[in-house]
Formats: sequence, C-alpha cells, structure tokens
Amino acid sequence: MSEISTLTPAAPARPRRVLPPVARLAVAAVLATAAALCYLFLFIEGSFDFAFERRTTVFWTMAVVAFCHAVGTVVFQTITHNRILTPSIMGFDAVYILMQTLMVAFFGGSVLAVTDGMPKLITQTLLMVGFTMLLFSWLFSGRNGSLHVLLLVGVVLGLAFRSLSDFLQRLLSPAEFDVLSARLFGRLTSAEVSYLPLATLVCVVVGGVVLYRCYRLDALLLGRDTATNLGISHKRELTVMLLMVSLLIAMATALAGPMTFFGFVTAILAHQLAGTHRHIVVLPMAFLIGMITLAGGQFVMEHVFYASGMLTVVIEFLGGAVFLLHLLRKGTL
Repeated sequence: MSEISTLTPAAPARPRRVLPPVARLAVAAVLATAAALCYLFLFIEGSFDFAFERRTTVFWTMAVVAFCHAVGTVVFQTITHNRILTPSIMGFDAVYILMQTLMVAFFGGSVLAVTDGMPKLITQTLLMVGFTMLLFSWLFSGRNGSLHVLLLVGVVLGLAFRSLSDFLQRLLSPAEFDVLSARLFGRLTSAEVSYLPLATLVCVVVGGVVLYRCYRLDALLLGRDTATNLGISHKRELTVMLLMVSLLIAMATALAGPMTFFGFVTAILAHQLAGTHRHIVVLPMAFLIGMITLAGGQFVMEHVFYASGMLTVVIEFLGGAVFLLHLLRKGTL
C-alpha cells in the first residue's frame, strides 16, 4: 500500500487568484483618495479656512504634476518602445535650468519675480516644446533614425546646457544665486496659483486626445509594421503623441520645476501593477500611483518628519536608485 500511495499523482496546485485590471484600478483609486483626504483634512492647526485653501492649492498642483509626468512618461515609453527612457532624462530639465540661469545672468535676480505670470509660462512652455520636438524628431527621421542616437544627442545636449548653466551660475552674486537655486528644484508647495487653470486646461485637452487614441497606442506597442497593417499611420501617430508628451512635460516643469525620475517611477510601477498592457488601464494607474506618491508623501513629510519642502528631493533620490536598479537588472537600454 505504501508503494501504491507514493505513485499516486499529487493533486494539481490551485492557480493563484489574480485581481483583474479593473479591481486593481479600484484599489489604487481608494488609496489615492485616502492619501488625498489625509493630506487635506488631518492635523490642521489654526484657521481651518486658511489651511484648507493652501492645502487645496498644493493638492491641485500635485494633481497636475502627477498627470503630466505619469501620462507623458507612459506615452513616451510606448512610442520609443523602451521602458528606461523618460522625457526628462533626454535633456528637458537642462533647457529649463538654462533659461532660468540666462534670465538671472543678464537681468538680475529680481527678474524672476518681476516676470512671473502667464506670458512667462507660455514662453517657457513653447521654448521647451520646440526643443523637444526638434530633438525627438531625430528618432523618427527616416531609416537613419536610431534610439541610441536620440539618447546620445539628448544626453550630450543636456550636459552641454548644464555645463553652460554652471558656468553662468559661478558668475552670479551670492544673493542672485540663492534666488536662482530656489527655482531649480521641484516645488510643489510654492507653485504659482495663476498658472494652475491653464495647466489644468492643457491636461484636459491632452488627456482627451490620448484617451481617444488609447487603442492606437496599444497597436504601436506591436511595432511599426503591425501598426501599419492595422491601418494606423505610424508617423502621424508618433508625431501627435510626441507633441502631447512635450506639452505635458513642459507644462509640469514650468509649473513646479524639474523632476527627473518621478515620471519613471510612476510608469514602471503602473506597468507592473496594472495587470495588462492596455493603455486604457495603464495610464489611469500611473496617474493614481503619482497621486499616492505625492499626496501621501507630502502628508508623511509634513507630519512625521516635519520636512515639508523635502518631498521632491526624496522622490528624486529614491527614483534615481530605482532607475539604476532597473537598468542593472535589465542590462540594456
């Protein structure tokens, strides 16, 4: 009997229950809502109206920044067929830093406060969009276009712009350098309130375009030939999506300053947690992860570590570590 029992095949293992994508989105939405409510309503001291108005403005900024970086990075990784690259790594932040440095170098530190307003936001956004459209179009310029050429050019131009910015910053007085430094870090808590309506409008318009083309983005994941066989104009879709990404990242950078690795973290977590490759799920998941990170992180930094201005620094540090770990594990660009 013992021999017979040992030969009896074991019962098949039960398959693990995996949450469907819709349920995963629901969980992420609940967590994002909880993080938002905690940040908006808990631990309010003094005047409730004043504190709530300030927190609402910061939360509005968080929503715009999370949407811009999350959606922009996911779409950019789709059109480049690479989950390592992000728009910020390609020299976007360097353009913003150079523009701010040139203004202070030629017109003095007070020019940053004097020129704050809608014309400055629109000008900065158009300049950054123009730069990225010119640079990223190399990737799609005929047969000679190459992902590695794009990466090399973006990194080299980024280093050149940063080197020029560092040289000009050394020529500034200590007071002017201090004023400039405050503009060169991500600043969720000090974004200009007057910028938010325009930034929100850009997010709504771009979000509508991307949502309408979600299924075309799914087809782009299959490659140029397959997308063309499905009746999609590959070059036109890439151009449209590239313009949308440029608008989102330029608006987020002009609104709240440079954040290099935030979009990368939200995109990689969204791909891992969404349970599907479909953009109709991945894009909202990336946005919700961004909101959890910003709202929850700001709440923890303010009320646990008492360092409200350090959130972007912590995100960039941890995001850079995640980027290096992912790159070393993957072993290729």
